[in-house]
Amino acid sequence: MKKPVEKNAGKNRKVQEWRRERSLLFLYSPLLSFFLGILLAFLLSSLLISWVGASPLLAFKALILGAFGSLNGFTETLVKATPLMLTGLGLCVAFRSKVWNIGAEGQIHLGALATTLMGIYLPWFPSFISLPLTGLAGFFAGGLWAAIPGWLKIRWGVNEIITTLMMNYIAILGINYAVHVPLKEPGGFLPQSALIQPSVELPILVERTRLHAGILLGIAGAGALHILLARTTLGYQIQVVGLNPDAGRYSGIPVGKIILIAMVLSGGFAGLAGMGEIAGVHHRLLENFSPGYGYTAIVVALLAHLKPLAVILVSMLFAALIVGADTMQRVAGVPNSLVLIIESLIVLFVLGSRSLFHVRYPLLFVKDNEHKTTDGKLRIS
Repeated sequence: MKKPVEKNAGKNRKVQEWRRERSLLFLYSPLLSFFLGILLAFLLSSLLISWVGASPLLAFKALILGAFGSLNGFTETLVKATPLMLTGLGLCVAFRSKVWNIGAEGQIHLGALATTLMGIYLPWFPSFISLPLTGLAGFFAGGLWAAIPGWLKIRWGVNEIITTLMMNYIAILGINYAVHVPLKEPGGFLPQSALIQPSVELPILVERTRLHAGILLGIAGAGALHILLARTTLGYQIQVVGLNPDAGRYSGIPVGKIILIAMVLSGGFAGLAGMGEIAGVHHRLLENFSPGYGYTAIVVALLAHLKPLAVILVSMLFAALIVGADTMQRVAGVPNSLVLIIESLIVLFVLGSRSLFHVRYPLLFVKDNEHKTTDGKLRIS
């Protein structure tokens, strides 16, 4: 009588081991799918690089060395990663609540405008007073700009994709006009504003480089948003609204208020990115100062699976591609436009490999004396 029990115990133990191994595989599946997607993208990119007559090994070596091979390259990678990181963090909040904020580019411009106005017209204060005030101004400028499409969505159900996208043009073209006429540097010829006060500039972290304290703001923001989304009631409500707004409404969650808060936070982080570009890099408002950080950050947030801590890694990857592209073009003769193709391949393969890892293949073991009927049930003969 003991033999069947021992046999079943051994079988159960194997099943438990298999389940534990499978849970570990799926625990790391986002990370595995991310690196698998990058590997496949680089393999296909090698074929394209060979097709244009360049050496793939030389091209990728130049790409990596250009981004990380020197102090200047590494710090430039961090400088480029800062606006992507801050903007991607904000988009994580909006997308978690299923509000599709496509207007981060315009919100970056509003944050930059507020920083410039504070830097020019704010009375002189010490940096420990001026910088927090400027940061708050950039945050609220971007947040209020994002709150408009949020309010339109709540009040009249206006599609936020269209409104945020159209508001990008208003912000970008409006600021281009501002640096040509009302904010143009007195006596200057270029479309740019006057320099901001030194007390408003972000401190440089490494001498003789452009690395500023905005990167610390991004890392701290990632930690704060991770805690907000995972440990607080507001984070729980944001995720419930994103998963099922009707269920959230029936459980007493003020859905409209949560959507508005998510949009303000999303635009606020984009505004901080604009503040970092002006107070840390350019020190004045320029025409077209952003090369499309708001649009690239959408990809960053999606590839990070809307997880704030993962945004740090993904923003570094895209910044390395931006910085290393020039070196790759100069050393290996690869066209700069090919880097855009590599970025697109990374997005496609990472998303594709993630879907592959998330597919569940049901296994059914059938004994010799069992047969599966047409309705899917087992019949023992």
